[in-house]
Amino acid sequence: DENDNPPSEVVYSETTTAYGDEVIQSADVYATGNVNSDEYEKARKEEKHHKHMEEVGGLGTMATGAFALHEKHAEKKDPEHAHRHKIEEEIAAAAAVGEGG
Repeated sequence: DENDNPPSEVVYSETTTAYGDEVIQSADVYATGNVNSDEYEKARKEEKHHKHMEEVGGLGTMATGAFALHEKHAEKKDPEHAHRHKIEEEIAAAAAVGEGG
């Protein structure tokens, strides 16, 4: 796989062309040279970790949303404890919004 071989070096620079307050053109430029393969592996591991944590966060949001829907259903099925289910539903909905935001 071509992504398993580290580039020798990656140099980043940004160029921007502006006219007054309006940006006309902006470009990101990457160049290659020599990079320590340990640094490259560390960067790849960190990137994979962040991607994994995003996915886990999305699953948590889905689970919290599902619990909110469950409580909404329970509120209708269990009128004796409807107030408690309504409060739990609102808390779960707020948590789902907080996790997703």
